[in-house]
Amino acid sequence: MIKNSETKQIPKTFIGKYEKPVKLNYLLYLPKDYEQKEKHPLMLFLHGAGERGDNLDLVKVHGPARLVNEGKDFPFIIVSPQCPLNKRWEPADLIALLDYIIANYKVDENRIYVTGLSMGGNGTWKLAAEIPERLAGIIPICGWGDPFAAAMMGKLPVWVFHGAKDVVVPISSSEAMVESIKRAGGDVKFTIYPEANHDSWTETYNNPEIYEWLLSQSLDKRK
Repeated sequence: MIKNSETKQIPKTFIGKYEKPVKLNYLLYLPKDYEQKEKHPLMLFLHGAGERGDNLDLVKVHGPARLVNEGKDFPFIIVSPQCPLNKRWEPADLIALLDYIIANYKVDENRIYVTGLSMGGNGTWKLAAEIPERLAGIIPICGWGDPFAAAMMGKLPVWVFHGAKDVVVPISSSEAMVESIKRAGGDVKFTIYPEANHDSWTETYNNPEIYEWLLSQSLDKRK
């Protein structure tokens, strides 16, 4: 095994099957104390439309993958897959990847988190709608989704971020999701950046509070 001290993020390829054959390239980050602890929380990071393709360096442009590449340490196992060109995130593919990571790494299944930006925000909403009972918390940033599905996520903790002046994905997309969760009695926080356009992710991922919030969430707390 490549030690984390030798490389921050390890490029890998997952080939498997869930509802259909799946192939995803991804970056794997293991925390410094990976070998010392029995289990670690897992963060799945989903990039936006501009980072699709077959070059994993693109995944390092934004978000946790970028911060790791710049030298930041995290207390999570971080999995950052790359969506193929001309496709969008498919929950079945992501579930297959998650199952593989859980089976092969020291993952605390009580603390699995998902976050993503723009198209990755949409992917975060879609995956959470499929497996809300398996996720401890999600952070969708400037994304969009199905408000009806959001209402069915139960007590899954959600923290939503969006720029008020977003002309790519209107803030109404997040507002509809948040209102649906509230009406259903769900657990949601909503942060709006009054002056931000589409890039509401840089400030969000630079904020230590979001990682503290994620780590404070666990499936055990919802029982």
